[in-house]
Amino acid sequence: MSKDEVGKTFRALNRTRGTILCERLEVAASMAAKSRGLLGRDSLAPGAGMLFENGGVLPLMWMHMFFMRFAIDIVFLNHDNRVLRINHSLHPWRVSSVVFGARRALELEAGAALRSGTAKGDQLELAEVSP
Repeated sequence: MSKDEVGKTFRALNRTRGTILCERLEVAASMAAKSRGLLGRDSLAPGAGMLFENGGVLPLMWMHMFFMRFAIDIVFLNHDNRVLRINHSLHPWRVSSVVFGARRALELEAGAALRSGTAKGDQLELAEVSP
């Protein structure tokens, strides 16, 4: 995300399936927000999620579930927002797949990917939601 997108909320639309993957994606913009992620929360509200950008030099991403209190779906995207991999219902104290080529990761309520029909290879669009 660019600096002008910090603090904004996005919607993840699955253009391939014509469905909404997530209504409200909170951007983890700062290093502190990326480190904290969803820690300390008891759940995710239906339709809510968090968007992480790969700010590193390596073209790969992975996420951990250490100290988490609930399972989530993690959807990994490339630079064109095409789905590279989905970890469905990843439970606390687990580690996600290491995904080469990932530039973004969406952490969503468990079951969100299945409900929207989202699959590897689908094209997503991240659209800003009005405040």
